[in-house]
Amino acid sequence: MIATTSHAETNTAKSAERPNILFLYTDDQSWQTIGAWNNPDIQTPNIDRLYSQGTTFSHAFNMGAWNGAVCVAARAQLVTGRTVWNCGGKTAGNGQYPLWGQQFRKAGYDTFMTGKWHNGNKTRSISYSHLGKAGGGMYGSTGLNGEAYWRDGSPDEKWSPSDPKWGGQWRKVKDENGKSTPIHSSDLWADEAIQFLKNTAEKSDRPFFMFVAFHAPHDPRQSPQKYVDMYPLDKIKVPANHLPEHPFCIGDHRIRDEVLAPFPRTEQAVKLHLQEYYAIISHCDAAIGRILEQLEKSGKADNTIIVFTGDHGLAVGQHGLIGKQNLYDHSMRVPLIFSGPGIPKGKIIPKQVYYQSLAPTTLEMSGIPIPQTFEFKSLHPMIQGTEGYQGEDRIIGMYRDYQRAIRTERYKLIYYPYAGNKITLKGKEFKVQKPYQARIQLFDLQKDPLEMNNLADNPEWTSIKDTLLSQLKSGMKKLNDQQNLDSPVDIPNYGKVWRTKK
Repeated sequence: MIATTSHAETNTAKSAERPNILFLYTDDQSWQTIGAWNNPDIQTPNIDRLYSQGTTFSHAFNMGAWNGAVCVAARAQLVTGRTVWNCGGKTAGNGQYPLWGQQFRKAGYDTFMTGKWHNGNKTRSISYSHLGKAGGGMYGSTGLNGEAYWRDGSPDEKWSPSDPKWGGQWRKVKDENGKSTPIHSSDLWADEAIQFLKNTAEKSDRPFFMFVAFHAPHDPRQSPQKYVDMYPLDKIKVPANHLPEHPFCIGDHRIRDEVLAPFPRTEQAVKLHLQEYYAIISHCDAAIGRILEQLEKSGKADNTIIVFTGDHGLAVGQHGLIGKQNLYDHSMRVPLIFSGPGIPKGKIIPKQVYYQSLAPTTLEMSGIPIPQTFEFKSLHPMIQGTEGYQGEDRIIGMYRDYQRAIRTERYKLIYYPYAGNKITLKGKEFKVQKPYQARIQLFDLQKDPLEMNNLADNPEWTSIKDTLLSQLKSGMKKLNDQQNLDSPVDIPNYGKVWRTKK
């Protein structure tokens, strides 16, 4: 059942005057996972349809995060329209700033949310007039030393992505007779969205804004067996930038995400995790397809702009990493697709943007004023090919106090303030002695898009390195970043999370 909340709405809008917005949001989905666009090894027919019928930003990025749960910061930036250090922390300001859904609600839209919400109950309740079922940050399966972790495909492993007994993405929902039945979270959120379309959108003369946030493909990467069977292990390709382990500590070297697979990362382990990653994405794609089918049946499709993106990417074996606590493209870069009335078909925009620009973009598309508190810029001029904002010459990325990055269309520099030190392991903590020493990576993205060849120590690249470093410091200052790369904050236990299998 979808709950309805009361809230003052003004500027009553009718659906014939303003477009509906259907926002489809996945978790941990890298830009490299769209079948028709960039990965023929994965099957995503419904996202493919959005891609072919719409406009794609090929270089959309998450700005960064202040903690290991990157999705918290990414989503706070999205719903406030504000940059990472100004978005109000994990509760997205707890109502301090105007919110994305709230602006549509005030403009007379029926606003609906279901799925993953990671920024506090208050921001959700004031943003959406119709509240579907929702869940928190992730659905865990076992403890860190349980069967869901340290998996490499060994014959004695018991955990199965398709067996509901392992919980996780497999939720238990009671039917009308009170009997608990397992249902995958992607199907649960799709069902909630479909019910809203049937029971509210089809019957209302008001436009709607739908925020449908899947937990997939976040781990535990579970899906029905038929989706796992779509990806035989012997057909899975190991990424070209696969490493057995990252060559140095990047700060959260053994955080929870990273112990899903053992060390070193064998090709067998990477294939296993890619198999389950692809399978849960294909299953989520099917759930998206059901929502799109109901949208067509509702008669609202011709006036609905559909936006698809992910909150951030994921490594899954690239650079010796499994998680997203890094600033390589596979973990910063996301798919971003617009489809619907007035959206050019088959258009790809290569300019760099932050995907958190969605709030001002959809507000402008709907003729709703953009709050002055929003810091991200509307992408509407880029979609329509008109004058105005044309993307970012330099993307600034950040992860905790451990990593900073600057990315131009040609180059990427990643700066690790503490990783140049000799680090000793004492018990379960790294010990870093002052003075801190940095480690730098520099990549020529034109020649090295997979970020495999570090040029930072090559004297021929010193000028470019110094220029990028100067631009990075300037960009950090503009974004209210308090980390000082010349005198970094004191972190005596850099990389303190060091998990080992018991």
